[in-house]
Amino acid sequence: QVRLVESGGGSVQAGGSLRLSCAASGVSGYIYSRYCMGWLRQAPGKERERVASINRDGITYYSDTVKGQFTISRDNAKNTLYLQMNSLKPEDTAMYFCAAEPTRSCSAFTYWGQGTQVTVSS
Repeated sequence: QVRLVESGGGSVQAGGSLRLSCAASGVSGYIYSRYCMGWLRQAPGKERERVASINRDGITYYSDTVKGQFTISRDNAKNTLYLQMNSLKPEDTAMYFCAAEPTRSCSAFTYWGQGTQVTVSS
């Protein structure tokens, strides 16, 4: 069973930066490298939003709300996914989830982490 564990969330002032990490276990490095990996977030009262994803070919996607602000990357040797978040704004406050999909497509995700809270104060 694939297990995803996020870390790196916390409280930061507007304009600050955070780096989220997501460690995957229960899967070999080769299999992990074939997964599409994504970061999604959900704020209270709002729909869940896919903010970034990266597929097996290294093709990235960013939502318009974070393009140019967030950077997604992966280290397949470490089975770890990252999200570098810069110039954070109060509207970036949300629970951030790491997710994995064992196909090339990033349209839906099968495995989910528990989430890590990001709070940005003005």
